[in-house]
Amino acid sequence: MKSLLENKEYILENMPKGFYTCSKNLGIKDETLDFTVILSEKQANAAAMFTQSRFCGAPIPIGKKNVANGKLQCFAINSKNANVATGEEGIRNVIEINDLIAAELDIASEDILPSSTGVIGYPLPMDKIRAGIKNLKSNLAEGGLDKSAEAIMTTDTYPKLKMCKVGNATLVGIAKGSGMIEPNMATMLSYFVTDADIPSDQLQKLLKEAVNQSFNMVSIDTDTSTSDTVAMMANGLAGKVDLQAFQAALTAMSIDLAKEIARDGEGATKLVEVTVDEAASFAQAKKIGKSIVNSPLVKTAIFGEDANWGRIAMAIGKCEEETDVDLEKVSIYFGHTLIYDGQPAGNEAILDEVQHYLENPEIKIRVSLGLGVKEATVWGCDLSYDYVRINGEYTT
Repeated sequence: MKSLLENKEYILENMPKGFYTCSKNLGIKDETLDFTVILSEKQANAAAMFTQSRFCGAPIPIGKKNVANGKLQCFAINSKNANVATGEEGIRNVIEINDLIAAELDIASEDILPSSTGVIGYPLPMDKIRAGIKNLKSNLAEGGLDKSAEAIMTTDTYPKLKMCKVGNATLVGIAKGSGMIEPNMATMLSYFVTDADIPSDQLQKLLKEAVNQSFNMVSIDTDTSTSDTVAMMANGLAGKVDLQAFQAALTAMSIDLAKEIARDGEGATKLVEVTVDEAASFAQAKKIGKSIVNSPLVKTAIFGEDANWGRIAMAIGKCEEETDVDLEKVSIYFGHTLIYDGQPAGNEAILDEVQHYLENPEIKIRVSLGLGVKEATVWGCDLSYDYVRINGEYTT
């Protein structure tokens, strides 16, 4: 059975109405796709969330300003260069790119949300970008979001795209992210388009709810990106939808994309899912879950398939705020296997069972705190030799 991205005919036939794309190589770093625009044929209702990093990229303040009125018509994204720490020149370059695209597409520059992702600290190669934007309109084609998903990649090993129907409307989401990943009220780079008719204020609420249950629950390496952006356009061409059904679909799609990002973490060999339940609060459950999934010692033990459950206990114990834990009430599971229940539950047979379980490509850890009824699930990955290699060679 083909994966969704392999089924080009299905993607084209089921695209939301009124969206066009162009994806190309501008030569920013190599010969792979590094630039894409996603255009709605009419101004769309829009919503977005952005990185909380104080060292944000040059596109971020412009994107915030442009989406403030709840309207957009175009996403414009380049990869391979983040346009971060580039000073006033970086801001001027974003403004020029938006103006050039607006002139080519005959739309307002303030209806364009810009994004950049890649290496920090280098100016954009504007001559290449100017040349690539020429004749942009003639290169637009209906659909093509599979190519957009490819064009926004940096160290990702595969593009990430999800699609579903909600009533008569279609929702499509694409995402990228592989390293420098621990979002803070945002995501890596992710873009959603739909032909559903949803007011901007409602769209923002739906997006925030989905993000808080998905992208804000994933971490590759504890590092919040300077360029995190998640944005959505809804052009209304398919009419109104049931908002509860749309929320469920958007949240499920966001969780799927978040898990794909974790699965494709730099050098990752295993997807790690940590659920903390019976917590006194959601905040407590999330904090402990993130502590576990972010621990280098936990991550390396999972990579090495070492049943060292004491590292889970360590990660729980080092949480200082909002985590008044009673160790006698704590239970720790690998998959369905109980390894700690107020005291070590393990014997050699159980340890062997966990050891074999760690050979799987997806690892689930559950911690029950015995303090309440709240829970949280977070996603991450193991830490391999390749993570060090990839990041040690990132700019070379």
